[in-house]
Amino acid sequence: MYLLYLAAWKLIGLLPERMAYKLANFVANQIYRKNGKGIQRLRSNYQRVKPGYSKEELDKLTKLGMRSYMRYWFDTFRLNKWSKERIVKTTKVNDEYLLRDPITNKLGCIVALPHAGNWDHAAAYFCSTGINLTAVVEKLKPEAIFQKFLDYRQSIGIEAISHKEKSIPILTQRLQDGKLVALVADRDMSRNGVEVDFFDGIAKMPSGPAILAIKTGAPLITAYIGYLSTGIEIFFDQTTPPPATGSDSEKIKVITQSIADNFARRIKENPVDWHMLQRIWVDAQT
Repeated sequence: MYLLYLAAWKLIGLLPERMAYKLANFVANQIYRKNGKGIQRLRSNYQRVKPGYSKEELDKLTKLGMRSYMRYWFDTFRLNKWSKERIVKTTKVNDEYLLRDPITNKLGCIVALPHAGNWDHAAAYFCSTGINLTAVVEKLKPEAIFQKFLDYRQSIGIEAISHKEKSIPILTQRLQDGKLVALVADRDMSRNGVEVDFFDGIAKMPSGPAILAIKTGAPLITAYIGYLSTGIEIFFDQTTPPPATGSDSEKIKVITQSIADNFARRIKENPVDWHMLQRIWVDAQT
């Protein structure tokens, strides 16, 4: 499996760009036609976002969503060959001050984001413009593939920490040092997530961003990354600050719900670039 994965990474990186992305669409179309568990889950998740869609509209959205997801992978296989100038030129950012101001003022900053667009491209943009970051990443199997991704992200400028590690002390220290911490936060992998209202259902999202905001006082914002024909567009949004009163668990719930609300608004505006092929709603069928 690792050798096949490595061969694909090398091959896609060597292909002419236009040919590579034609191949990406072809692969996405084949996966869509097979209608496996991932496609079925993507379709059901989109149905939560767009409950009024007809079957034809939902099928079209699912097909385009898989194309967007495959574009992410092909971008990943090619991103380390891009120059800093290209990375910066192909990134559009809205309300960038929400991130840059606290970093400039040594306050640290927490960015929570969903699985949307290309978060590696976004990270490469900030690393290319002088802001390196720390991120918690899912530990993939086999170990060789996980290590490949660690090496890749380190080459961009990301300090990547496995979600299996005790990450809160490390992230706390980075924030106290005035650094940037980015956390993908639309799916709980700990089984201890916070229940939130999300598209008229109950979903579980990780508590880490809220815990760090309470613990360090660093600003917590959300980001949504969508694709443009020439690159990506990032939208930053503020979240509800930690309440002055209440227990820590109550504060965590308020903040995490604010994150979920921001995610829902941006996903509803641009669902096609939300690459969620896993279960996140607690009432969803297994």
